[in-house]
Amino acid sequence: MTVDSADQDAVGVPTLMPAASVSRRDAVIRQIKRGIVLGTLKPGEKLTESYLSSALGVSRPTVREALNQVAQEGLLIQEPYRGLRVADLDTTTVLHMADVRVALDMQAAEAILADQTGRRMKKLIAAWAAYERDAFADDELVLHESHLAFHRGIWAASENSFLMRLWPVTEAHITIALAYDQATRHDPQRAYDVHLMLIDAIKTGDLERIREAFVAHTVDSARELVAIMTGEAAEEHAD
Repeated sequence: MTVDSADQDAVGVPTLMPAASVSRRDAVIRQIKRGIVLGTLKPGEKLTESYLSSALGVSRPTVREALNQVAQEGLLIQEPYRGLRVADLDTTTVLHMADVRVALDMQAAEAILADQTGRRMKKLIAAWAAYERDAFADDELVLHESHLAFHRGIWAASENSFLMRLWPVTEAHITIALAYDQATRHDPQRAYDVHLMLIDAIKTGDLERIREAFVAHTVDSARELVAIMTGEAAEEHAD
């Protein structure tokens, strides 16, 4: 169910806080993303400039710029004559995206292993170290961003420029799915364990083990998420 600005004003949104005076546009972008990641701004929910301007304490032009940027990243959907809404989660897309991601992740892993200098592996290890540092952070947005940064780091370590051109649209889809997953079953230890399995598998150089780790991380997680989504949909229909 979408929530218009009047309803939002009535219930309040504790995770949308007044934006800092420095880099207001970036601060607004971060607060919108925080709302999406924490599930305060739900898939399909309509966003209005007037509400966000009031909630974040910034001008409507600043909010407009921020919304346009977040929309370009794929986290918001522009609807003719209806404004912007948070991108929806579609179960079929979640599953298809998981299959595609495994294929692309394997491309990255193979490229890392093909580098005889070890340079690409060092980049991957650095990406893992950055993730490990924030894996149990108290801030949900930090957890979310460290997760995304690690997966981006795998692709970046491959030094495949075309993969990096695909990253922005991939990140948008991951963000919506991850935000939903994080809001419904917050479990940093589980997230850490599946990522540790990934990095350990890549270090072995065994492509079959690497593929199994990516499937367990991405495809199995997508199926679990779809089961949660369809279960909730069934409950809503029953009500």
